[in-house]
Amino acid sequence: MSSSNRQGGSGGVEVRASHILIKHEGSRRKASWKDPEGRVIKNTTRENAVSQLKAFRDDIVSGKATFEDIASRFSDCSSAKRGGDLGPFGRGQMQKPFEEATFALNVGEISDIVDTDSGVHIIKRTK
Repeated sequence: MSSSNRQGGSGGVEVRASHILIKHEGSRRKASWKDPEGRVIKNTTRENAVSQLKAFRDDIVSGKATFEDIASRFSDCSSAKRGGDLGPFGRGQMQKPFEEATFALNVGEISDIVDTDSGVHIIKRTK
């Protein structure tokens, strides 16, 4: 029997996603590839991080920018060098809010703001 690629459940179901992470003063690790000393991150409120992401999401949805371009330029995650691509992952591999949001998306969909201990994200499910 071949495994189906349905949402939910476990049993080896994997998704693939890209994300844009904006860290803020409440993030567990206040440094990133673009801010190694954490100077900007330590002075970014969660509200400011959320408004940055909302503006990025609006630009992506309206076609002014691509998800990959915004991720590669602005994401605080090292996945930025891959346009935000995290590769395939299954349940139990990501922080719970991130996992739940990703598995709830259809392929090609972009999430609303997702909060984790790492910061705030928008997620695009790619598989």
